[in-house]
Amino acid sequence: MSQSTQGLHHLGLTVKDVIETSTFFCEQLNFKVVGEKPDYPAIFVSDGTIMLTLWQAKGDSPTVPFDRHCNIGLHHFALKVANKQSLELLNNQLENHEGVNIEFKPEPLGQTNTLHMMCTIPGGVRIEFITLS
Repeated sequence: MSQSTQGLHHLGLTVKDVIETSTFFCEQLNFKVVGEKPDYPAIFVSDGTIMLTLWQAKGDSPTVPFDRHCNIGLHHFALKVANKQSLELLNNQLENHEGVNIEFKPEPLGQTNTLHMMCTIPGGVRIEFITLS
């Protein structure tokens, strides 16, 4: 039997402010804008491995924060970082960034050598940063 899938091509996220969120990815995480659809509006950003499609929520639509106990859909997504030092530097960088809420600082994932941290970024999306080293 052949393999059905080959990894994640892109991830589409609806955000409160597409400009603010795309700016966060570009300025804080070194993503690049790889496309736009101004009439939608949407901005596409990539780190060279994954592409994110950021869709603007309608301004008059009510928004509610994600609650993993009640909402169906994306709980969070995880981005790999190179090593423990990179994870700690990222935590220090994001701790003081307006609009970022650090849920927990770098810590072991269970009883493994894997370290991770979780935060909510501008736009209201939860991201986990993780290193396997």
